[in-house]
Amino acid sequence: MAKRIRKKIGLPPGSVIFTGKRKVDKIDIHYLEYDAEKYTQDQLDNQSITNFHQPVGDLIQWYDIRGLHDTDLLQAFGTTFGIHTLVLEDVADTFQRPKYDEYESGIALILKALKFDPIKMEVKTEQISIYQGKDFVLSFQEDETDLLKVVRERIQSGKGRIRTKKADYLTYALLDTIMDSYYVVLDQMEQCIEQLEFDILEGGNMNHRGRIHHLKQEMLKVRKAIGPLREAISRFSKSEHEMIFDNTKMYIRDLYDHNVQLLDTTETYRDMLTSLQDLYLSEISFKMNQVMQVLTVITTIFVPLAFLSGLYGMNFEYMPELHWKYGYFVLLAVMVVIAGSLLFWFKKKDWF
Repeated sequence: MAKRIRKKIGLPPGSVIFTGKRKVDKIDIHYLEYDAEKYTQDQLDNQSITNFHQPVGDLIQWYDIRGLHDTDLLQAFGTTFGIHTLVLEDVADTFQRPKYDEYESGIALILKALKFDPIKMEVKTEQISIYQGKDFVLSFQEDETDLLKVVRERIQSGKGRIRTKKADYLTYALLDTIMDSYYVVLDQMEQCIEQLEFDILEGGNMNHRGRIHHLKQEMLKVRKAIGPLREAISRFSKSEHEMIFDNTKMYIRDLYDHNVQLLDTTETYRDMLTSLQDLYLSEISFKMNQVMQVLTVITTIFVPLAFLSGLYGMNFEYMPELHWKYGYFVLLAVMVVIAGSLLFWFKKKDWF
């Protein structure tokens, strides 16, 4: 974060500075255009995009750009599609919080895509930026992974209503796909939490404490991705922008409901992790109590035995039992009876 701040200090608003970590060697631009009757797709290079935007009839054009480190390319997109420099600045700044902005030439959405590694129990985030114009949509991803493959396949197969809708519906579909992935991440985290709870009940140790703390930190990442998105989707659903049609707003409102549900689920899992922390402490205390209980029982049994051995260990001349032929064996028998009686008493009281 400090590196990002140093990069932007002193620069005017709208400065397109890449603040993230470069994740691809070569930027991949996937192009797709479609309407209700047909679709075409192509792979583009950096040199061909500036002359490619040639709307034909009612065709919707979708540029999916994977890789953000080439700021010259971002500015070329800005020039070609009339994108405000503040939008390009947000696209290049991978530390942006989820947001929604409106401009005369289009609307911009910033959100985070999430993946969960069950082995490392780590949430990985990737910034997704979406810019929608009248007849086109631009999506910007940080790495080469095709996070929007589901939408692409729906367009190619012609399934659903996406081919008959405008660009605002494509924007909604991209948002919906990203939000669906949140459910997958939360389900995977729930499995980790349940496994952790089982492990703690089997026997808590210091490793479990670290896992709980780590999962709470990862859940915070999810909360930071989902929380601010609620305001962004709310503004999107209530927008009066001419490029957002009424028949799409009902779907966007459904996204808002999903976001609320995701937030509730996230808070529930955070509470579960807090409860697991309490359970871990309870298990550690219980194990310690068991140890102390066993030590107390042993100590209690050996106190009278130590008294007897100490008594007959004194060097007094006139101790009649010292001269008994069977005195030693009698003393051992007394010790066994005392120890056995105490054990029986403790067992009857259910002390161990």
